[in-house]
Amino acid sequence: MSYHHLTISERIRIEVLSILGYSTRFIAKFLHRHHSTIARELSRNKIKNEYVSISAHNNYLKRRKNSSHSSKYNDV
Repeated sequence: MSYHHLTISERIRIEVLSILGYSTRFIAKFLHRHHSTIARELSRNKIKNEYVSISAHNNYLKRRKNSSHSSKYNDV
């Protein structure tokens, strides 16, 4: 089964719905995602027990940039 990374708009929706007190399962159903994806996103990107979508997305971009694979062909 393939998956897709969360978009910035999904992260903003997660932030708003979690501030409003909705459960991870409700947020997951709303976004058509698995509840563990939402729970993982919330736990991985909290700052002082608050989820901030913009900083979460920036962290995602940094992690993605730093996760480069080594080249198959080395320069001689």
